Order: sequence, then structure tokens, then C-alpha cells
Amino acid sequence: MTRWLTLSAFACLFLAGNVTATEITGKYVEARTCDIWTGPCFANADFNLSGKHAVLAWKVEKGTFANVSLDGLGVVAVIAASDTLGLKQTGASKAIFIVDKNATAAQRQALIAMAQQQGGALLQNVVAVHSDTVQINFCECKADSCAEVVAGKAVVKTRCLNTNHDKVCGNESAFYPPLVKGVKAVPAAASEQSFSGNGLNETWTHYDNRGAYVGTFVVR
Repeated sequence: MTRWLTLSAFACLFLAGNVTATEITGKYVEARTCDIWTGPCFANADFNLSGKHAVLAWKVEKGTFANVSLDGLGVVAVIAASDTLGLKQTGASKAIFIVDKNATAAQRQALIAMAQQQGGALLQNVVAVHSDTVQINFCECKADSCAEVVAGKAVVKTRCLNTNHDKVCGNESAFYPPLVKGVKAVPAAASEQSFSGNGLNETWTHYDNRGAYVGTFVVR
């Protein structure tokens, strides 16, 4: 079941933004509605035509933020931006947070503040916060880039890039870096990515694009 944070609790999220944290480590998944592993000519042709939406997911393995333990919890941010993500933005982005329903009120606030610290301006204009089941699972595969995220109405499934099957121009590279700092990740194919919830006045479903990152994150 989805729950909304009260306005007073939501306001506290921003008060925690500058609070120091002990080292937080965990898994990270990112999927966008454009290719990030691509050639410059293809990327240039898509500027501001695609890639304005993204799903970002953090699964904390261990760590504390604002004196609150976040061990084992997850948080997902769904973004709608004015311009292709990775380019200079001409307007404010909108973000929805989906927070692990097993988190306490203090942990929900700390999880969002942690994500905002990593994501910067893209995650500051929060239009909704939901509490729901957050599943972020990693599977063993050759490039360590196979993951599945299911959080409320947000879904991401990734697979390893195949240099034979996934190459188009032969000059592919990680054209766009990850959207958040403190991440060590490799490009992956998003076999499925979607958002069908409320709040952004936009929904999307994409299949099999080269638009994901899978890896780890550290917050210090």
C-alpha cells in the first residue's frame, strides 16, 4: 500500500541535506529513456528529443545518514526533466521518490536526503513521496550488469551489453556519465524500463535500449 508523507515530515527532508554521514555503501541502478552507451553522432541527433526521463535506484548495504541506520533499505527516484538528462537543463526537473515501506519515518527522511545529496539539482523539486515495496536485486552475469528494480509503479530490468548485438555505429562509448556522484558503474542495456504512476503527469515504457548503468555507490 502506498502512503504519503505529511507536509511537516516532508519539510524535514531538506533539513537533513547537509548532515554528515558515516560511509554508506550499496548497489546502484540507473535507466534513462535514451541510449547512454552510444556514438556521438547518434547522441547528438537525439538531443532534447529523448532521454528526459529516468529511474534511479539505491539499495543500501550498510551505513548511517543523519545518525540513522539505513542498512538493507532501498529508495528509488523517478525523474522528468525539461531537457535530455546529461545536458544543461533549461527548466526545473520534477522528481518522485518511492521509499522502502519497511523504513521508519526517520529512515524515509534520511534515504531521500541521501539520494538528494548524490543527485543534486535533479532531485530537489520533489512533487510526491510514496512508501511502497522496493525490490532491487542483482543477478550474476558476465559483466556484473544484470539487475531488476521493482518499486511501486517503477520497473527497470537490465542485461549485459553485447558488443556484437548492441553495436550500431561501431564507435559506442559511455557518452553520458551517471546522473549522480559517488557511483562506480558500467553501462548496460535496459531490457525493460517503465513508470506508470501518478505525480509527473507523464508515463513511459521502453524496451531494449542501451540506456542503463549498474554498479555500486558510496556516500561519505
